[in-house]
Amino acid sequence: MPLLMLKDLPRYECLLEAVLRYPDLDPSACEAYLNLLRAGDEAYHRSETYFTEHGMSPGRFTVLMILFDKLAGEPIPHTPAELAEKAGVTRATITGLIDTLEKDGLVTRRHNSGDRRMMLIHLTPKGQTVLEEILPGHFKQMARQMAPLSEQERKTLVRLLNKVAGQRDAAAGEERSYSHAGAV
Repeated sequence: MPLLMLKDLPRYECLLEAVLRYPDLDPSACEAYLNLLRAGDEAYHRSETYFTEHGMSPGRFTVLMILFDKLAGEPIPHTPAELAEKAGVTRATITGLIDTLEKDGLVTRRHNSGDRRMMLIHLTPKGQTVLEEILPGHFKQMARQMAPLSEQERKTLVRLLNKVAGQRDAAAGEERSYSHAGAV
């Protein structure tokens, strides 16, 4: 399902006209933002399509990737709370993903030997095999999508996206400052 429903983005001239009605609208910021959303939506759609063709979802794939040590090439067990934190989702979402992965034999739940109250999620050999079958095509799909950009353009894109993503941290800091200022 697309995250952004616009196929045809508004022309820059239309954004300039909208400033008359919405003075806080910054046309170039709006244009850049809408194009960022459209590109992200396209990237997500292509990945989701690839995963669906392989009986996977982006969420399930993310859990498998977290459970797999990319450098050592071996599984690393995690608690559900760790998985939720690393995936950036709620514990309830992780529980649902673990349930379906376990049903398919891709992960197992085991009690931690040191603390029987704590559950660890382990990647099964079948889960590792599925992941290793999916990864080469996923990497090719990503490379195809980024093919129009040169190596230097990709580095610039990464730098710029990190700069934009850093705004979330700055905005959170501003919100904390405002809330403390109001409490004085």
